[in-house]
Amino acid sequence: MTGTGSDRSPRARLRALRPESFGADPTGERLARIRRSPNFADGIFQNPEPARRGPSGSGVELAKIYFDKDGRSRRAPIGGIPVHPTTLADLARPPATGLRLTWMGHSGVLAEIDGHRVLFDPVWGERCSPFPFAGPKRLHPVPVPLAALGPVDVVVISHDHYDHLDLPTIKALATTDTLFAVPLGVGAHLERWGVPASRLRELDWNESTEVGELRLTATPARHFCGRGLRNRQMTLWASWVVTGPTHRIFHSGDTGYFSGFKDIGASHGPFDATMIQIGAYSEFWADIHMTPAEGMRAHLDLQGGGPAGVMLPIHWGTFNLAPHPWAEPGEGTVEAAAGASQRVALPVPGQPFEPGAERLPEAPWWRPVARIPAGGWREPVLTDGHLPPAGAAVDLDTGADAGRASDEPGKDGGLGAPEAARTP
Repeated sequence: MTGTGSDRSPRARLRALRPESFGADPTGERLARIRRSPNFADGIFQNPEPARRGPSGSGVELAKIYFDKDGRSRRAPIGGIPVHPTTLADLARPPATGLRLTWMGHSGVLAEIDGHRVLFDPVWGERCSPFPFAGPKRLHPVPVPLAALGPVDVVVISHDHYDHLDLPTIKALATTDTLFAVPLGVGAHLERWGVPASRLRELDWNESTEVGELRLTATPARHFCGRGLRNRQMTLWASWVVTGPTHRIFHSGDTGYFSGFKDIGASHGPFDATMIQIGAYSEFWADIHMTPAEGMRAHLDLQGGGPAGVMLPIHWGTFNLAPHPWAEPGEGTVEAAAGASQRVALPVPGQPFEPGAERLPEAPWWRPVARIPAGGWREPVLTDGHLPPAGAAVDLDTGADAGRASDEPGKDGGLGAPEAARTP
């Protein structure tokens, strides 16, 4: 007679010791489906265009950049990042145009579209890391408590990296009735964390699922996956299209620029709004993350080649994940938008806006809490003929709010910071 668990294989015992945050490997029918995927070859998922997944170039050079004292000082804000103070009250009012987006920080966005609520890449945890005591820590509080956010029809996950698939957030959402739309293979993690298989919609690229009156389609992206010590590339990564009776939106997830954006736009666009990754880029991993200029190019491709809709820059501001200055993605987006005559929304975290409104949040809210670059702040003219100053007046009904945070430093995530602290 054997003791409990004594008949398990050594491999099964090792799996049982795997930290919960690492998730789970696909098995059974899920694994069989992965192996049948046209995007799976040579034992791993493949990118739509060749991409180097790991850092390129010299590791010594990368280390020099990361540990350079002046560079380190520019990779974080010098004051409290403003967080919109009345998010929940604003969300209590239905969107006048039928489409409203609320950037929660990093890649997390609550999209209210045609009477449905879609939550993209929610990360409410303090760190994007497998461990609660180490790893990149958030630079600003979450705009609203997750429990206070209210019902969500579907949670959409782009891929399984820690800054997009957050264990404590998923475990909290697992106790609700929400559905989860995820790329192929990612469902194994969610099932380990308590999400019933009946609430999973697990899609390969170009597959769709219906949630109420919405159609959600997983579309290609140029990135990679992995949570454990061994990165087996057995879960897919994706961008997402959400189409409702009246509106359509696009979320890029993490991706390098690739020609497939034109195909996505031709098949599913144009879009009322796109949520585009423009941060955490580097020349050391240029194939898998976009710069602001590349993000703008992707948006234009998605819209058929010219300015249209509204672009919301995401994947920046909340975590320090790359060697570029903290404010650089915001500045680069403003410059790229001006060059393309494209409307962009620049909300502070937690600030709802409606892409169909006459005016958008456009103030460079990050400047008062960022170190001034050596050449000073550039002042491009945006599409409506002006660039509002940081701390501009607020009008939530028209989407023109630049943030109603306090002007006092350190109060309510206020915009203010001592003048001396703003110098390089």
